[in-house]
Amino acid sequence: MNRLASLSIVLLAGSVLSASALADTGVINLGPEEIIKAKGKEIVVPGYSVPSFEDWNNDGRKDLIVGEGGGGVTGKIRVYLNVGTEADPCFADYFYAQLYKAGDLTLTPEGCLGCFPRLVDWDEDGRKDLLVGCADGTVRIFSDFGTENEPLFTGSTSLAAGSAYTLDVGARATPGLVDWNNDGETDLVAGGLDGAIHVYYNCGCGGYIPPRFDTSPPEGVFVQANGRDLIVPSGRSSPVIIDADGDGKKDIITGNTDGQILFYKNVGTDEFPMFAGYTMVQSNGKPIQLLGSLRSRPSVCYWTGSKDTYWDLLVGYGDGKIRLYRGNPKAGDFNSNGTLDAEDFTILVKALDMPVPVGGSPCDLNQDGVVNDLDLRIFADLWLAEHEAEGN
Repeated sequence: MNRLASLSIVLLAGSVLSASALADTGVINLGPEEIIKAKGKEIVVPGYSVPSFEDWNNDGRKDLIVGEGGGGVTGKIRVYLNVGTEADPCFADYFYAQLYKAGDLTLTPEGCLGCFPRLVDWDEDGRKDLLVGCADGTVRIFSDFGTENEPLFTGSTSLAAGSAYTLDVGARATPGLVDWNNDGETDLVAGGLDGAIHVYYNCGCGGYIPPRFDTSPPEGVFVQANGRDLIVPSGRSSPVIIDADGDGKKDIITGNTDGQILFYKNVGTDEFPMFAGYTMVQSNGKPIQLLGSLRSRPSVCYWTGSKDTYWDLLVGYGDGKIRLYRGNPKAGDFNSNGTLDAEDFTILVKALDMPVPVGGSPCDLNQDGVVNDLDLRIFADLWLAEHEAEGN
């Protein structure tokens, strides 16, 4: 396993993902909002929720890992095990991440953050560690003292930057891992209360494992947009670094204080990311803007498993709930495998002249209420456009 793959267990950082119905306008439009449940009831954690989706117990099924706390509530990390399947997640009751001989792993809350957890294999020993952003702006690593199947954590170490200083984004640290400059080593990217996006380069000082940031200043190097520091509007950036539009370059998806989800397209290169303005990520054609301005914190995942081609979005919020927005397949991709193929053609042919459900049908490509030869012609045009582009 290469360094980035083993370190970045949760984040889909820097990987090439299929665009989620990215229109020519540059707007990402996802599916309708869903509220995640466990044991048949909506999950509501105390304080502010910070979700991610990863296999906690090494059983081949992704589990829901949720930071809670803030607003006076102690920071803790909940784990909801997936008792369903990879393609159809279903969650049991939760338990808290544990410290060796010390009970629940807890962190000191401040303002709108209890903790911001992400699973990583920090020291490449094959076990999952916890990278945790803290309310005071620092980032800690909790090493797994248990096993790959049953993580159990030791006391934390605050990450350092600048050889003798504590890494510190000021307040409300929201970290993730990515090879930011494509040098083959894993860097750290973190948001904060200031709305900036802070990059810490892995210097390889004394070895690249675990990552060290001795050549970065304590506040990091600031990501640039339009020739100046990128500042997420209303502050409290919480960036996810992914190729959101499928062009092979790292983009930024981030939350903010106002409950929005913003997309910053990379107008530079994958090795030297640069950004312009943002567009708001949409759900069912309307910008995601959660009521109450309670700090949106996104995480990208493949909710229905490894065969899912279109990335989905989990969003934590100050009401303690966890929202899911699924990626919309592109027109004509009826089996959602990322390409127009013979199976899509077969699905369309079987739908010809059949009644269209009240909620509509993806096979009704021109949305005229019927699946007929006009849809077949549209599909043929889409097929030709896609495969001609592949030939080029």
